[in-house]
Amino acid sequence: MRLRQITTDRKQFLPLLLLGDEQQSMLDRYLPQSDLFAGYDDDLKGVCAVLKLSDGIYELKNIAICPNARRKGYGRAMIEALFDHYRPDGRTMLAGTGDSPLTVPFYQSCGFVYSHRIPKFFIEHYDHPIIEAGRRLTDMLYFKRDFKNSRNRFCLQKKC
Repeated sequence: MRLRQITTDRKQFLPLLLLGDEQQSMLDRYLPQSDLFAGYDDDLKGVCAVLKLSDGIYELKNIAICPNARRKGYGRAMIEALFDHYRPDGRTMLAGTGDSPLTVPFYQSCGFVYSHRIPKFFIEHYDHPIIEAGRRLTDMLYFKRDFKNSRNRFCLQKKC
């Protein structure tokens, strides 16, 4: 997988980003300040947005894999490539998600551990109920992964 940072024509990735965060107004809040990456393996496999919160602290704001590429390791490969990219000054990467049986195990399998919860986040910040895997999301769960002791397994901009 090749991960390419996107600096121009970012709106072309909007349909895929909306799979990771389905409300346009929420994307508009963080996307302009975020680094945007697209993952390719012959063709586009996914996108992700990362926001720098402070020195060494980053938040994975959005990760979305193309429906036909899911459950094939592309999400994990993108996360590892992000860790390689931000490793020089990175201390911690955060990832927020709903309490879903689809996303929580994914982040845990990528080495993230539970950090904290923001109660009623999805109720207070979205204009419609967010349903995932048959469950209405209410609280935002945050997971974190430190860069220290993270394995350097994937690469950015070249075949691995």
